[in-house]
Amino acid sequence: MISIITNHWQDLLYGLGQTLLCSILALFFSLIIGSFFAIFEVVPSKTLRIIARIYIEIFRNIPLLVITMFFYVVIPMFFVKVNGFTAGTIGLTIYTSAFIAETVRSGIQSVDPGQMEGSRANGMTFTQAMRYIVLPQAFRIVIPPLGNQFINLVKNSSVLAFVAGFDLMYQGNTIASTSFDTLNAYFVVGVLYLIITMPLSYYMRYLEKRLD
Repeated sequence: MISIITNHWQDLLYGLGQTLLCSILALFFSLIIGSFFAIFEVVPSKTLRIIARIYIEIFRNIPLLVITMFFYVVIPMFFVKVNGFTAGTIGLTIYTSAFIAETVRSGIQSVDPGQMEGSRANGMTFTQAMRYIVLPQAFRIVIPPLGNQFINLVKNSSVLAFVAGFDLMYQGNTIASTSFDTLNAYFVVGVLYLIITMPLSYYMRYLEKRLD
C-alpha cells in the first residue's frame, strides 16, 4: 500500500481533485435544479406539475451510466464534443436532481398547509410564501435525506471512470492495471473515498442535531 501511495501520489491527488470538483459542481447544480422541479410539483399549474413528474420519473429510472454515456457518445455525434469530465458531471447532476426533487417535494408537502394559507391571506404571492415561509421549513425537514443524497453523489461520481474523466476511480483502475497490485490500489482508492464521505456524513449528523 505504501508503494502505491509513494509511486502514484500525483495521480491519486489529481484524481481526488477531479472527484471533488465533479461532486461539488454536481451537488450545487442538482440542488438548484431539483428544488425547482420540487416546486413545480406543488404549484397550481397542472402543466408544470406534469413537466416535473415526467422529468423526475425519466431520470430516476434510467441508470446513471446510460445518462452519462448519452452525453459522452451521442451528443458529440450531433452537436459538440463533450469530454469525459463534463459528460460525467452533467449526467450526475441530472440523475441526482431527480432524487433531490422528490426529497424536497416531500419536505414541502410535510409543512403544515396552514402556513401557505396564512401567508396568502396576509397578502403574499405564492412565490413569496414559498420562498420565505415554506421552503425554509421544508429544507430543515429534509436535511437528513439530502445528506444521504450528497454522500451518494460523491460515490456515484465514480461513473467518470467509464468515460475517461480522470477521477479517483479512473486513476485507481490505471494504477491497478500498470502496477499489478490490484488489492492495494483499490484499497487506497477506497480510503480516499472514505476521507471525502465520512466528514460529510458526520457534518450532516451534526447539522441535523443543531437544527433540532
